[in-house]
Amino acid sequence: MARRDYRELAAIFAGGAIGAVTRAALAELTAPDPARWPWPTFTVNIVGAFLLGYFTTRLLERLPLSSYRRPALGTGLCGGLTTFSTMQVETVRMIEHGHWALAFSYTVVSIALGLLAAHLATTMVRRVRVRG
Repeated sequence: MARRDYRELAAIFAGGAIGAVTRAALAELTAPDPARWPWPTFTVNIVGAFLLGYFTTRLLERLPLSSYRRPALGTGLCGGLTTFSTMQVETVRMIEHGHWALAFSYTVVSIALGLLAAHLATTMVRRVRVRG
């Protein structure tokens, strides 16, 4: 039977706590309104996609292998920071209140900019010359 690495779980927990607290703090800035663009959720999701692209590429291609950086930064921080479930709830509320165009544009723009942000971060990491 494989032994569980509790240090890896601790790294995920620590990163997730930082990400979730950051997201919650941003969510407190505005009250949810299904007639308006949900900027806090949109912002954390795009920033989280950028950070995930950056961390993943940098940790896999530029830094020595570590057992705890990816779980702490990717799974923990980015997982705690981003929130697809809140995006879904906000989109459903927009639709329920008849704001179909807003719901559609929010979904499409969020996905497109998230993918673009991850791609941009990956490209940025790869363009930096490795010292050797």
